[in-house]
Amino acid sequence: MFLDHFQSELGIAKPEDEPLFDAGSRQSQRAIRGTTTVPRRISKPIAWIDTYYPVLNTGLERKVEILGDDGDVEWSADLEEDQDFADPDAAQYHDAIPAWHGLSKDGDVTGPIIYVKYGRKRDFDSLQESGVDFKGTIALVRYGGVFRGLKVKAAQEAGCIGILIYSDPHDDGAVTVENGYEAWPHGPARNPSSVQRGSVQFISSYPGDPTTPGYPSYKNATRIESTSIPSIPSLPISWNTAKRLLSELGDDLKSKSRIRLLNKVDDKVTPIYNTMAIIPGIVSEQAVIVGNHRDAWVLGAADPTSGTVCMYELVRGLGLLLRDGWTPFRTIILASWDAEEYGLVGSTEWGEDFADWIQAHVVTYLNLDVSVAGSKYNLKGSPSLAHLIMNAAIAVPHPHNSSKTLWDARLEKGPFPLPSSVAGLDLSELVLEKLAEEQAIEQADIPVNPLGSGSDYTVMLQRLGIASTDMGFGTSLTDPVYHYHSIYDSQTYQEKYADPGFQKHVAVARHLGLMTLRISESLILPINTTHYSLELLNYLQKVENLASANTIDVDTSSLRSALNKLVNASLRLDTIKERLSEQVERATEDREKFVNAMLHEIKIWVNRKLGFRPKRFPFRGGEGQEKTFMEVEAFMLAPEHAPALDLYELSMDINDLADATPEDEYSAIMSQIREISIRLGRFEQGFLSETGIKDREWYRHLGVAPGKWLGYGATPFPALSEAITIERNATLAAIEVGRLVTVVETLTSTLTPSMTLTP
Repeated sequence: MFLDHFQSELGIAKPEDEPLFDAGSRQSQRAIRGTTTVPRRISKPIAWIDTYYPVLNTGLERKVEILGDDGDVEWSADLEEDQDFADPDAAQYHDAIPAWHGLSKDGDVTGPIIYVKYGRKRDFDSLQESGVDFKGTIALVRYGGVFRGLKVKAAQEAGCIGILIYSDPHDDGAVTVENGYEAWPHGPARNPSSVQRGSVQFISSYPGDPTTPGYPSYKNATRIESTSIPSIPSLPISWNTAKRLLSELGDDLKSKSRIRLLNKVDDKVTPIYNTMAIIPGIVSEQAVIVGNHRDAWVLGAADPTSGTVCMYELVRGLGLLLRDGWTPFRTIILASWDAEEYGLVGSTEWGEDFADWIQAHVVTYLNLDVSVAGSKYNLKGSPSLAHLIMNAAIAVPHPHNSSKTLWDARLEKGPFPLPSSVAGLDLSELVLEKLAEEQAIEQADIPVNPLGSGSDYTVMLQRLGIASTDMGFGTSLTDPVYHYHSIYDSQTYQEKYADPGFQKHVAVARHLGLMTLRISESLILPINTTHYSLELLNYLQKVENLASANTIDVDTSSLRSALNKLVNASLRLDTIKERLSEQVERATEDREKFVNAMLHEIKIWVNRKLGFRPKRFPFRGGEGQEKTFMEVEAFMLAPEHAPALDLYELSMDINDLADATPEDEYSAIMSQIREISIRLGRFEQGFLSETGIKDREWYRHLGVAPGKWLGYGATPFPALSEAITIERNATLAAIEVGRLVTVVETLTSTLTPSMTLTP
């Protein structure tokens, strides 16, 4: 479906043979690398499908039973969700996909259950410190707080033989049956039979195919014994089932009765399909990627279909521009990822496959996952893109209020309010955390939160150092309950509660489209390194607070000094960018002089690099002049090779810049724009460390990463933070401070132009 959409909207002729390629094949490699290699550069839009071969699993047989003293079954849980025809789509498919955990361990275990709150490592540690023995038990825990796979990891490390995870309505905020609301599909509260499926891979260790960490899962790939998947069985269960099991506890943490947990799964190598398209740009050597996954646990009306339809609209809009004669300034890559739900598999395998090309050419990655599930517009991204996100959102109308913008929607709340004062209310720990998060967004100047993990930006940002974004309407504590990964993530829910009229979908598509165009079309990349640098000082303050709270003595003065130098370097670069923008505006009033100046720069670079002169660009009037101008401008912004030159691909390097003195003002302008373009596009990669983060070396970004025991949540300065909070090791913390100082010094060098500002 997506391949057909790419072909029809982007004007791509359908070949006789479907462009379905095995990853690693010549055709697959050519499709990406052919946009930047010459001769035979790909110059028109193309679309194809890449096939990878990861190890995945499917659910077979599942049981949760209470056994009597004689071993007979006294009670057996109904593990399917209810068939209620008030939600006709959910009713039709209520038993189509079993309720199981992706990449869970096959097993049949019996033992007492033990209640461990949210199943966080600190929940297990607290009970162990009080003398609780988990050996031989089955943990019963609530969803929330941390990624579900890390609940399983904590349970197996504590000595449990299995784990059951349920959604507790006490964590739903205001909208509960207890507060007088009817359960879905007759009202906005949680359906007590609903089950949250999902992967239990240890995503903070590494995502993707668990058997090929760090390299792509080709059909003939060498596979390892994975360390990122569980060794004990698990199942997701409903609130109905959890209530019955909780009743077995009485006033105790551990049940006297024995519980059987059976989880039979089919593990096997399974082909997955990434559907890709490329619109080559004038500056073909720089690219922006826009991606969204299309696989769902069941119906997936919000996750991921709401994001998918926004991608559809983006493609439709780009197609209209192409038919009107437009060519993007920078290349645009469109990706429909597969197998995200198992552990970001499709995007991770592709990122590992083309790591060198991505780092050489991709300047940003824009992600969509759930674009509409509730009222509040959640915005996340690399700090360097926060102003891009904000300014684009300000330019998009609010979906329901003409006096507001989409940016205002970040403060929206649902229609079912909490009491004006929550003092004295019996609120769960998770609800209190969510309240604190909402208050922090209200108080922040630019509430664009950093990215941890949980969607397809992970490989781009955390491993390859590509500035990334993610956004979508999520639920607040006063929204109807969104039944995540359940049969009730349905079209009926979307039409009744999430987005009646689908105006939120339209707003997200507009926001995504505007961001895409502002990155692809801007002469100077809209990457704000000063905001990022200031955010790093905030990260440092948080780490210093952690050190104080954990009584770890860490000297961070050298890091603070390095960060202050980075801020100053970025401010100087901002001045250069501002002056260059003014000079470009003046210079382009005389196109002929500007083109000739850029030709001079080409001549200098090519003679120095290759030892021969470039072909002449014929200077023509009218449309020919405009085309010549754009071709030369493109060369100057990405100087590996010009569209009119028959050269082979050469790497773009910050240190490989023309060292000749500019002949005049126009040459100086383009020389500096070229250099700044390279520096901004590579800034995020300055955070990468080849040795990665301790115990999870797949993650290489020392600025931000998913917390080791969080999974979804972002941890600033992760290696340093975890040396303090997890290792509690002052010596290791000092080493991590030193590593960060080196990183920050590299970033400062990246932002320091080799040329002086043209007066």
